[in-house]
Amino acid sequence: MASAGAPTLTPSSRSARLDELEADPFDLIVIGGGITGAGVARDAAARGLRVALLEADDFAAGTSSRSSKLIHGGLRYLASGEVDLVRKTARERTAVHAMAPHLAEPCWMVVPARNWAAVTKFRAGIGTYEKLGGIDGADRHEVWKGDEITAHEPHLRTDPYDYAVAYREYLTDDARLVLATLRAAVATGAVVANRLPVISMTKSAGRDRIEGVVARCATTGREVAIRGEVVVNAAGPWVEGIARMEQDPPASLLHLSKGVHIVVPRSRFPANHLVICNTEDKRSIFVIPRGDTVYIGTTDTSYYGERPLWPEIEVDDVEYLLAPMTRYFDIDPLTPDDVVAAWAGVRPLIAQEGKEAKEMSRKDEVTVGPGGMISIAGGKLTGFRRLAEDVIGVVAKQLGRSLGDGPELTPLPGGSPVADNDDRQATRLRRLYGSEAPDVLALGAAPLVEGEPVVVGEVDWAIDMEAATSLVDVVYRRTRLAWYVPARRDELCRAVAARMSDRLGWSADERDEHVAEVRAHFGAELAFKDSHTKNGDPA
Repeated sequence: MASAGAPTLTPSSRSARLDELEADPFDLIVIGGGITGAGVARDAAARGLRVALLEADDFAAGTSSRSSKLIHGGLRYLASGEVDLVRKTARERTAVHAMAPHLAEPCWMVVPARNWAAVTKFRAGIGTYEKLGGIDGADRHEVWKGDEITAHEPHLRTDPYDYAVAYREYLTDDARLVLATLRAAVATGAVVANRLPVISMTKSAGRDRIEGVVARCATTGREVAIRGEVVVNAAGPWVEGIARMEQDPPASLLHLSKGVHIVVPRSRFPANHLVICNTEDKRSIFVIPRGDTVYIGTTDTSYYGERPLWPEIEVDDVEYLLAPMTRYFDIDPLTPDDVVAAWAGVRPLIAQEGKEAKEMSRKDEVTVGPGGMISIAGGKLTGFRRLAEDVIGVVAKQLGRSLGDGPELTPLPGGSPVADNDDRQATRLRRLYGSEAPDVLALGAAPLVEGEPVVVGEVDWAIDMEAATSLVDVVYRRTRLAWYVPARRDELCRAVAARMSDRLGWSADERDEHVAEVRAHFGAELAFKDSHTKNGDPA
């Protein structure tokens, strides 16, 4: 186990956790274990409320593990006049960095410019952005030209792009930000459970006021009735499904948008910094180096499918993202066959009639239903802390009492500053675990696969501290090896499964079933390659 006193998401036993949820009423029940629900639980518990959080699948299983993994203010939203949104989220970048410096790593975001007129235009927007975000000193933007561009980003083309404007943004790990936020909630008394989907609401006798929920454990089948004065619906893309338990039909809240990201080896695409590229339809996409990989994203298309947890990735999505690369970088053309991993997520945007997904606002909206349930639609990863404060204001009104101070910028677990280290393994562990990396190594510093940076202790940490119970949990959301260590991910997957089998007592058949499930996801994420080959392109 980790050092004494470190908050853990792992219950002493599943039955004990379910008993705890049923025993006494809560002030607040939060439905949804993504970043929004985690933020609300952290804030509420810090104010002294008795909080329960229920997640239908695994923590961060949906949108909150499938973003572009940026803590950014949305500079592009200035062009659409959303100044207040940009002001709030721009300032939240430094707030997240203060709480978890390992999960908000300052990076240069590079905007290529063809001429000085373009530089002047970009600087005007970026200057406003920096003022809104309170940015000054060494973090102010820079302008690169000629040899400076080549020194910073050797493969960025300088024939069409005479200049580049570089400004500060922050790179995160979205799933691990959720886990750290949930652990902070637990540290101040919240009770959290994954794989516990809500199946119905309970209402007070003779009234329509919601006074609790009924959930069914996905691992044991046990139904638990959980009582609470206020219920917050933070289910992301599933928020309308939860709302139907309160009223049918509920008010239309959401329009779902699919965002696809693709991963290529850094050896094939040697980018050094985050770079913004424009697509043919005038959208901006990101090129983001991460360890031995570079990922490119994101698309922004309406999603009407039936797999919001694991959305389909089409060859058109991949080709759309690859198309601009050779216009910006002096590299051999990338094809779908160069893609070694990919992910897709569904964003819950607030529905706006007559607008395409890419035109819709990223604002959030908090509503109260006829039974008193508070539902949250929209929102951004970066602004989760401020959104939680807004929601708690509504919760206080529902409870009819004033609440104490929230956690403000109290560090999240792992959030103490850590010195930089150029070692591949140390850098990876610092980015994932921050100041808790030594605790992880203490559980087992040996590599799971020789030559790869994933260590044995990460599997034990995921089980003991972060409530991981399946191979998918560890491969996709705890160690992130599915997307960032793709070269030997199948071998690593089998090594993780072997360690989990020893720790959790899986039979050989159970272990093989877990491996088969992960391999099925690997295959589904790269299934577009079959379409690429069938269309007559080289395999």
